[in-house]
Amino acid sequence: MAMTSGTSGLETDERPWGRYAVLSDEGSHKVKRIEVLPGKRLSYQRHARRSEHWFVVSGVGVVVLDGDERTVEPGSAVDVPAGTAHRIENRGGVVLVFIEVQHGQYFGEDDIVRLEDDFGRAD
Repeated sequence: MAMTSGTSGLETDERPWGRYAVLSDEGSHKVKRIEVLPGKRLSYQRHARRSEHWFVVSGVGVVVLDGDERTVEPGSAVDVPAGTAHRIENRGGVVLVFIEVQHGQYFGEDDIVRLEDDFGRAD
């Protein structure tokens, strides 16, 4: 999956589950717009060096935090503390869109430990 720069010059990427676009990348935080295709889910993962806050914009999904599931819909907010195993899944028929705000010391993709993955990327 090749990363590209959008019109703002910030990173965008196509993934097997959908796509993301970086909206802001600062020293103290990173903001992404994430789209999850119907029937797809992100890997079950954790981060050591950042926490995340998700705000659902459209679609319906299921979030798993350390094994506990909850349904999310537009207007739902989810806090993912650093070290928490997490994933989001789109069980609906339309694209699930959420805004992810990362906060912490480091925002690189190499701070992802994949515990389970539908696309063969688990660690």
